[in-house]
Amino acid sequence: MMSSSFRGDDLFGSGPHSFVVWRQGRVVLPDSIANNDVFDTGSIIIGERELRIEVRGRLVSSSESGLWSERDAILDHAGFSDPSGTLEDQHGHEWDDVYLIEFEPIGSVERGRVYSMSYRALFGVVETGP
Repeated sequence: MMSSSFRGDDLFGSGPHSFVVWRQGRVVLPDSIANNDVFDTGSIIIGERELRIEVRGRLVSSSESGLWSERDAILDHAGFSDPSGTLEDQHGHEWDDVYLIEFEPIGSVERGRVYSMSYRALFGVVETGP
C-alpha cells in the first residue's frame, strides 16, 4: 500500500487516517432567492464548488515530544506564505495545487503505551488574492 502525503511529506502515516472529498459540482440558488421574488421559479447557477478534501485521523508516537513534532510538521504547511502542493492519499488519488486550509486537533492527547491525538485537516483549492 502507498503512503499518503502533502508536497511529498508523509504527514499522516503515523496512524490511521482517511480522506473525505466534500460535495462537488455546481452552486445553484433558487430564482426566488437570487431575485428576491417569492414568485420566481427555476434556479440560477452561480459557479462551481471549491474543491475540499478533509483528512481525518490519529497521530501516533512513542513519545509526547514526538507527537508534538508530528503536529508541528502539519502546521508548518498552514502558513499564509506556504505554497500549494499535491495531496495524495494512500490509494494513489492526487489533488494538485491545493493548500492546507486548517488543522484541528480533536479532543485531548491520549497517553498510554503510545501517545496519540485525533485530528482533522482541511485541504482545498482557494483563491489567494488579486
